Amino acid sequence: MDDLIPLFVKVGLTEQKAKDTVKNKKLAPTFERVILESGSVNGCSKETGNLLYFLASKITKDAEVHLPFLSRKIASGDLKTTEQVSAAIAFLDEKLPPIDEAAFNEEAGVGITVTPEQIKDVIASYIAENKSNIEENRYRTLGPSLAATKKLPELRWADGAAVKTELEAQYLALLGPKDERDAPQKKKKEPKPAPAAKSTVEEAAKSVDPAATVKKMFFEGEISNLHKPGGNKQINPELMKKHLEVTGGKVVTRFPPEPNGYLHIGHAKAINVNFGYAKAHNGITYLRYDDTNPEAEEEKYFTSILDTVRWLGFEPFKITYSSDYFQELYELAIKLIKKGLAYTCQCTGDEIAAHRGGENRGPRTACVHRDRPIEETLKQFQMMKDGRFKEGEITLRMKMDLENGNPQFWDLIAYRILYTPHHRTGSQWCIYPTYDFTHCLVDSLENITHSLCTLEFRLSRESYYWLCDAVEVYKPVQWEYARLNVTNTVMSKRKILKMVNENYVNGWDDPRLFTLVGIRRRGVPPEAINNFVAELGISLYNAQTDVIRLDNHTRDYLDRTAPRLMTILKPVKVVIENLPNDHLEMLTIPNKPRDPAMGEHTVPFTNTVYIEAADFREQDSPDYYRLAPGKTVGLLHVKCPITCTEVVKDANGNISEIRCRYENGEGVKKPKTYIHWVADSPKHGSPIKLDEIRLYEILFNHANPSDKTLVPEGYLSDINENSISLETGAIAEIGLWDHLKDWIAKTGGKDLESARWQFVRNGYFCLDKDTELDINAAKTGNVRDAAKRLVFNRTVTLKEDSSKDDAAVRKGGIIDTRKKRA
Repeated sequence: MDDLIPLFVKVGLTEQKAKDTVKNKKLAPTFERVILESGSVNGCSKETGNLLYFLASKITKDAEVHLPFLSRKIASGDLKTTEQVSAAIAFLDEKLPPIDEAAFNEEAGVGITVTPEQIKDVIASYIAENKSNIEENRYRTLGPSLAATKKLPELRWADGAAVKTELEAQYLALLGPKDERDAPQKKKKEPKPAPAAKSTVEEAAKSVDPAATVKKMFFEGEISNLHKPGGNKQINPELMKKHLEVTGGKVVTRFPPEPNGYLHIGHAKAINVNFGYAKAHNGITYLRYDDTNPEAEEEKYFTSILDTVRWLGFEPFKITYSSDYFQELYELAIKLIKKGLAYTCQCTGDEIAAHRGGENRGPRTACVHRDRPIEETLKQFQMMKDGRFKEGEITLRMKMDLENGNPQFWDLIAYRILYTPHHRTGSQWCIYPTYDFTHCLVDSLENITHSLCTLEFRLSRESYYWLCDAVEVYKPVQWEYARLNVTNTVMSKRKILKMVNENYVNGWDDPRLFTLVGIRRRGVPPEAINNFVAELGISLYNAQTDVIRLDNHTRDYLDRTAPRLMTILKPVKVVIENLPNDHLEMLTIPNKPRDPAMGEHTVPFTNTVYIEAADFREQDSPDYYRLAPGKTVGLLHVKCPITCTEVVKDANGNISEIRCRYENGEGVKKPKTYIHWVADSPKHGSPIKLDEIRLYEILFNHANPSDKTLVPEGYLSDINENSISLETGAIAEIGLWDHLKDWIAKTGGKDLESARWQFVRNGYFCLDKDTELDINAAKTGNVRDAAKRLVFNRTVTLKEDSSKDDAAVRKGGIIDTRKKRA
């Protein structure tokens, strides 16, 4: 659209503003149309150009049909101010052609001019009447005064900027320049009452309740301006009357996924928007399966979609299927044919594409079947229904408008033949409605008030309205918002299926994917996803969002709710030589530091412990603070620190154990660093062996692996070879059993991925579905005996300043490997 920049500059925009306008995919085409309709292609005065720009940015959906008329009124000089343009739009917003021009002129102030002298006199009179208040409260009254003067009948059609300038000049003449008396006064903060102590888990759950987190999304920005139920005009007022009788004036939305794959992170936004908008307005939301393609639909997708919606915290008012309405849709197709607005077409796919202009976008032409007689079309459509044609041999197309520049008007296909049995209707039907025919009509049949969808359906809005009006049914409003795209992944079902089939990933729920089943398996809480979506808000412009933002919400939630567990990924043995072999202390450890509500558990401390191999270095350095020969470190939750006295190696030169001294004497300084540990205490079952820990990173190296300029060899070539690594020798402290027992008590052992921890200094982890844990045995007996295999997934690393990675390595911090890539 860069070719529009010179045109926009011609009508008075600066080059920079013209460039910014071109980037606005909604405003730019509207502004271009306004310029063309006004006859200003070769330029106009800056004042006129500003008004045309104002018109393009303020025109409403209902008044858009009058855009040519309004553009010409500005070009002719009939509308001279933004106030007049706003009034003109408001007047026409409720009108259908033709226009009563006399009434329009009166409402829009056409022919009325307010001179600078008149503005000056009216302002002077206003100030005289309010002088005492103005002198007492000075410039604090300026804003209210401006609002009040604009409402004066004498100034209704005055230029707003001129009114503001004159008012400020007369304030200055009366009061002089602003001084310290006009400085805003700071309000004294009242002390807040001390909050009652609450569980962190309860507080975190409350703070991310879906109804609370998404509500703010709908009362600011463009979506806050959507019509109220009953406010969308219909071709026949009786349709709205019947609609309101059914809905009672409630907001009704729907989430309509196709059951041909698993939902992805983008669907999380759609779920939040549709369910959230209805919730915010005390309305209801349908979960409607758009099951019009029996070739691609499977029961597992239906089950997964409902499970995912509920996992995110939403409950449908009703679960429906597009197939519920097959008979009604068929009858509406018959109605369309009888009105001469549909025809049976026997063109091939290539022929249809050619008639639409082909790849070179040439002129569009009608096919030979377009003028087929109505009776013949009805007969052939019945033959289609009776199974007397082959698949692909014939379709039913809508007779729309081939001259319209919108491709969604190029005689879209309404019905096609498929002999694949349907999962619900079996072989009852062999003709199936297309998305373009089904979507709007089922919205109508379900009395949807707000059909909320993503921007790729913007062009479909006009054809959506056309079809509803053509068959004379209630017409919902379609409104589009930007879809959610995140970096370093692909969300195309086709691309994911290829990766699954060719073993690049381990199924649709591979934790490296951004399918919602994959994210869930990785341990990301639904509350974090909802918070992520709420933070992004509802934009009208597509953009790519860094996956790190989701990671941050995941960390924030898990930091508040996950119990801490000391876990060693690569253990090395430490023997404390001045403690006896039978030394035993039972230490009480909080499940979360400084949060008593999270509870506590006990672990043994003996003269033999295990620490992370990364927490020891044979060669010390001044900026290294963990364990080294002759160096002292603290052990988390242990009273005294330890000092390394000796390093023992095996025949191959590998460290077999580190010998240390327990510094329990007087005068020992507090250590600079504390490290975590796990005791060796066989009688307590410590340490616990963890069968497998899976460490995940981003799956693709580039932010947009589908961008051929960045990844010329295709997205599969961009897969990060180090996106998963396995640890099979890890161990954990025995607090794990207490945590699992608590988790089973709270959840019934449902959904293994909801068992989450912070592995101290290592990151956040959850149980994987490959874990073998007999929940029934665990409920009635010993959790330890019920656990046959323990497999963990890393959900996200601990947060760390990436600019200090080197220091983090030296001092024991954990690097966030999930960084933004090129």
